[in-house]
Amino acid sequence: MHQTARTNFNQTFSEEKYQQLLAAIQTDFPDKLDFRVAESPVFIPRKLGEQMVEACEEIISTIAAPDFIQKTDRAIPAGEAVPNENGHTSFLAIDFAVCQDQEGQLVPQLIELQGFPSMFGYQLYLSELYRKHFSVPSEFSYAFGVNSPEEYVEKLKRTILADEHPENVILLEIYPEQQKTRIDFAITEQLVGVKAICYTRLIKEGRRLYYEQEGRKIQVRRIYNRLIFDDLKNFPDLPTGFHFTDKVDVTWVGHPNWFFRISKFTLPLLQSRYVPDTRYVSDYGGNFPDDLENWVLKPLFSFAGTGVELHVTPEVLQQIEDPHNYILQRKVVYAPVIEAPDGRVKCEIRMLYVWPDADERPTLLTSLSRLSRGEMIGVRFNKDFTWVGGSACFFEPF
Repeated sequence: MHQTARTNFNQTFSEEKYQQLLAAIQTDFPDKLDFRVAESPVFIPRKLGEQMVEACEEIISTIAAPDFIQKTDRAIPAGEAVPNENGHTSFLAIDFAVCQDQEGQLVPQLIELQGFPSMFGYQLYLSELYRKHFSVPSEFSYAFGVNSPEEYVEKLKRTILADEHPENVILLEIYPEQQKTRIDFAITEQLVGVKAICYTRLIKEGRRLYYEQEGRKIQVRRIYNRLIFDDLKNFPDLPTGFHFTDKVDVTWVGHPNWFFRISKFTLPLLQSRYVPDTRYVSDYGGNFPDDLENWVLKPLFSFAGTGVELHVTPEVLQQIEDPHNYILQRKVVYAPVIEAPDGRVKCEIRMLYVWPDADERPTLLTSLSRLSRGEMIGVRFNKDFTWVGGSACFFEPF
């Protein structure tokens, strides 16, 4: 998107360099990479970067408002509220489509947001790899408020560990060795010292949780939660003695309740020129927009794009039994703004924040990008394409 940086990158790009980058990942973390890495990072021009930060600050003001918890209590499904909720989310991921306005200028439009961690460790690693193998302007940065990878890791440690010893903090998932994001788990352990522990390995004794490691029983004092409730429903017979709703003596970084509070549920609460019109289906009272071809239907409680309906009709809406659990969002048009050797590519950018408990507002740390040629962003819609997949962003200074 930054024309000078893009032109220079494309002129110096080679398939050999790309394969060397992939080989480096395989060497460093054998068989841990389970998704496609794009051939190129994204170069963000100054104005677009400023707009994304402005949009994020507007969204954060809604989330940090005193009445936000009350407004989002309904977002937590009945019987799934987890004890020991902290005063605000520990993480914030805000997704923007890169679009063009009527004058052809780049503009971000909000797609989704999550009160859930993303791949902070992997993005540091991948960004440094892009710098090593390709031509990236030295003044462009992938991180905010830090001057080195070491400072980045320190901010991550402050959020994830707080005051706990790393062995008493676990990264919690279901069968982490099988997850597509397992490379991030491995990098996080290397950087922060926190091991990925399967939900089935937790041992509950009274109000305490433990896991076993090399014959030792180690108390869990803090949980870096990467487990999504939707996944639990896919494993109804998991052998475990602990349930999320149990009262136990642990603190959470990435408390499960915030996964629901800051989600698609939040979108109708936001007002900004960077947020497309979004309403709960129940708010329409059956009087739906006449131009449904310009809207997308999304279930509130789903993950990774499942259940999204791009081709909405009155019949589809009328058949919904629980319209308060769905939203209609005005479609945004992703602009094919990245010039690849074989055509243009669309792009989505996720701004990634950390929010230690003692801080009044979250801190922007880094970002990630996903490149796409398909109808939607995501692996399943981009099979057999090149210059698509997960990527990193380098921002022109602003």
